[in-house]
Amino acid sequence: GLSSLATTGISEIGEIHKGPKVFQLYVWKDRELVKEVLSKAKEGGFDALALTVDFTWYGNRERDIRNDFSIPPKYSVAQVIEAINKPAWTYDFLSHDPYTYACINSDVPADSLAAFVNSQLAPEFDWQDAEWLLGEWNGPAAVKGVVRPDDAVRAVETGFSTMWVSNHGARQLETSPATIDVLPSIREAVGPDVEIIMDGGVQRGTDIAKALALGADSVGVGKPYLYGLAAGGTDGVIKALDILKVELDRAMGLLGVGSVDDLKKRGPGLIKRRPQSARDYPDQYAYERGYGGGVI
Repeated sequence: GLSSLATTGISEIGEIHKGPKVFQLYVWKDRELVKEVLSKAKEGGFDALALTVDFTWYGNRERDIRNDFSIPPKYSVAQVIEAINKPAWTYDFLSHDPYTYACINSDVPADSLAAFVNSQLAPEFDWQDAEWLLGEWNGPAAVKGVVRPDDAVRAVETGFSTMWVSNHGARQLETSPATIDVLPSIREAVGPDVEIIMDGGVQRGTDIAKALALGADSVGVGKPYLYGLAAGGTDGVIKALDILKVELDRAMGLLGVGSVDDLKKRGPGLIKRRPQSARDYPDQYAYERGYGGGVI
């Protein structure tokens, strides 16, 4: 998958990877910009669209505040010291061209476009806008950021073919429910035939097994492949994915299931949930909305 805020362009990815590709899009205000980006994605051979709907407002990312992260960057004394302590990273950073949001405008540095990007996020985006977007794309599309069964049903009725259960890494809304907790209710709401992807906290093969057992068809991973990339480049990414595969195979073997289909069929009976507590339910109607209960 390629983010619309990626620093690598659509055509570059198309040349590197000839297989299935998903283009991720944020909810922009400017429809002409949306049309332009979607046109590029189609020309670049992207097969499906993923619309991120849980980033219409910027979350309070306390780690970024603590680390004094900003766009454009502010170079503090602490950051300068860190740069000196990591000469290889610093040399690589200084010796390459500035990063750009290549899918939007490859001529302007990313830090210069940041204010424009923030101004383009559309909090007022609604289901009618989603219908317009699907009409412009006219292909398979996922809605990313689903955590409520009723929203999942509405998304299917609107025309989305895939539900992407995600809380944006829990970096947006404080105390948002864990995706593994809401996953079963969303599967129950949309039925067995709608594709479901789940992300959020997937870092071990056992995490994948739990997601498949509770209704997901696949999962999204972030940190594992990024750790692999940082540690070993392409080989590191391959190694990270291999580790996840081995762990998943081992978990399935120890559970006594011989295939993913078998795991999904027998899954609910293989999962033990910890006792419920008041912390699992932010209000008295939370259970009805599909919230609550943790998975061991």
